Amino acid sequence: MILYPAIDLKDGQAVRLVKGEMDQATVFNDDPAAQAMAFVEAGCEWLHLVDLNGAFAGEPVNAAPVEAILKATKVPAQLGGGIRDMATIERWLDKGLARVILGTVAVENPDLVREAAKTFPGHVAVGIDARNGRVATKGWAEETDVMVADLAKSFEDAGVAAIIYTDINRDGAMQGPNVEATADLARAVSVPVIASGGVSSLDDLIALRDCGAALNGAISGRALYDGAIDLKEALAALNS
Repeated sequence: MILYPAIDLKDGQAVRLVKGEMDQATVFNDDPAAQAMAFVEAGCEWLHLVDLNGAFAGEPVNAAPVEAILKATKVPAQLGGGIRDMATIERWLDKGLARVILGTVAVENPDLVREAAKTFPGHVAVGIDARNGRVATKGWAEETDVMVADLAKSFEDAGVAAIIYTDINRDGAMQGPNVEATADLARAVSVPVIASGGVSSLDDLIALRDCGAALNGAISGRALYDGAIDLKEALAALNS
């Protein structure tokens, strides 16, 4: 199971939010590329990047720090937030991004996801962010009536590389991930599932690894910044 360290970008800085609230941002590093290098030097195999401003604006806002991270590091990175058309997808992949994450458009324009997955096989993931089982969009500001499993199953045959499932109520709250819901989703679809939201200890990572469903990976942010998870130790445990 892959551990994806998260770098959430707001106003050019690496921050963490609590439950997606922009006014509850803690700045952890004002040099995101240096933060990315620290994660890479600790041995991570992937990076998970989020353009928080972009998620609200509907277009890339933190392009400069993302580009700095891509230049500074040699590990593959995935990015979500504000990616809502083919031109933006192509631009990011051309700049060396390994995978784009499509969230809001997965609900509002599923045909775009299908077109992107077909045009760029292996490089398109779907981000499903949910509150109480229902999908939320536009930086989690808008809730829909779409159920998580229904949205995931609708992309079963689209050729997407992964589904990143975030339980918003757990995100940044350091209360542990929603293991049961994540495992249920992973069993319901053949697309690889990545768990996100609430991963706050090595025990949480091991619980996800051993949940009985083959998860592709887990994303952790605040716990790595706070030192609740030691990245080297976690990587060793997950690779053992």
